[in-house]
Amino acid sequence: MIGGGSGGLAGAFRAAEHGARVALLEPSALGGTCVNVGCVPKKAMWLAAEVGRMIGMAETLGFQGAPGRLDWPTFIAHRERYIHNIHQSYRRRLDAAGIVHMPSRARLLARAAAGGGTVECDNGLRLQAPRILIATGGHALRPDIPGAPLGAVSDDFFHWTAAPQRVAIVGGGYIAVELAGVLQQLGSHVEMLVRGERLLHGFDASIAGQLAEDYCQAGVRLHLDCPVAALERTGEGRLRVRDAAGGEHGPYDQVLFATGRAPNTAGLGLDAVGVDIDDGGHIRVDAGHATSAPGIHAVGDVTAGIALTPVAIAAARRLMSHLFGGAADPSLDQTDVPTVVFSHPPLGTVGLTEVQARERHGDAAVHVYRTGFRPMLEALVDGPQRSLFKLVCVGEERRVVGLHLLGEAADEILQGFAVAMKKGITLRDLHDTVAIHPTSAEEIVLLR
Repeated sequence: MIGGGSGGLAGAFRAAEHGARVALLEPSALGGTCVNVGCVPKKAMWLAAEVGRMIGMAETLGFQGAPGRLDWPTFIAHRERYIHNIHQSYRRRLDAAGIVHMPSRARLLARAAAGGGTVECDNGLRLQAPRILIATGGHALRPDIPGAPLGAVSDDFFHWTAAPQRVAIVGGGYIAVELAGVLQQLGSHVEMLVRGERLLHGFDASIAGQLAEDYCQAGVRLHLDCPVAALERTGEGRLRVRDAAGGEHGPYDQVLFATGRAPNTAGLGLDAVGVDIDDGGHIRVDAGHATSAPGIHAVGDVTAGIALTPVAIAAARRLMSHLFGGAADPSLDQTDVPTVVFSHPPLGTVGLTEVQARERHGDAAVHVYRTGFRPMLEALVDGPQRSLFKLVCVGEERRVVGLHLLGEAADEILQGFAVAMKKGITLRDLHDTVAIHPTSAEEIVLLR
């Protein structure tokens, strides 16, 4: 296993369960991006921001005492303790499974005629295996513009020890949206500089539009159609941004780029064994996660598939069960994969957007149901934040092909409905389900 992130670890554990002898090569902390500079610390920061939001509502609801501000060093200690416990759990599981963990980078040297090949470690040790899984993940990119090194990327955010007073987030994707929401809730003045005409390209447009309204109500300043051209330091040591039209923005205490990610393939020796990559540097794989080199496979962000931790985990497990456990099909069904943006409020989506449904099934076959409302807590404090739930159905039977949620608890609500969609749920099934009242989730089964 080359890479000890979510995909590599999942593959290692599953292969060992089936009796394979496994070596796992990972030069950095176990868990990869997700555990160390992604999902886990991000969700911890999101939870801190949510607690802060609740504290801000407390006085309005009648609680006495001035609301406090987050002491970042104290919180960071709790966050890092949580991550340390995950690392310890991985080490215990690796030892228990008999997996050899080697803290080393890997370089592919030669391909074996029967499949797999030879891998060289940093210290010159060479390993031979008939099956090799590449799961090296990806890394955050800085744009190729003057002054880009002055800005931070998402990895750097997790080394900050205080909320910057004024910060610019460059980008409009899910990472930009999540970090902007966290920082605004924790007291920063946030501006988002977005190259496109909207946030969250690829997500349902109306849901993304409502989130943009919620962010503006919370104090985030959005600059749309604003490609960034350069970054410079002012005489006072702060940062100023120049856009492509010549406009200037700032000054800021921090500028954070959330402008994309690239696969970690440098130095792997892919050419030496004949592993093909695409124009973006991603390893090409077929539906069964096989590369162009026999016996060498790849999963996760190093490929061009869906860049989600649970997808990498599921793909690795399924592949190992095929290679070592006799399972017939190594491919993973990647339709109707649910995903959540941990924005404020959270946004969850599974299945087709309205636009995608109309393109695939035709306008006449598509039926859209939506509801907008203020969740109870927001209404109690007379706050401006609104939720929007949207259901996309097709055909006479009104089969549900898309569900898009923006609002309180959307992150927890979505999972069960994703299961139901896999089973072919229809609008009639929703209407035949008794609602749980009073909840936000009941709005889904009441949509008409």
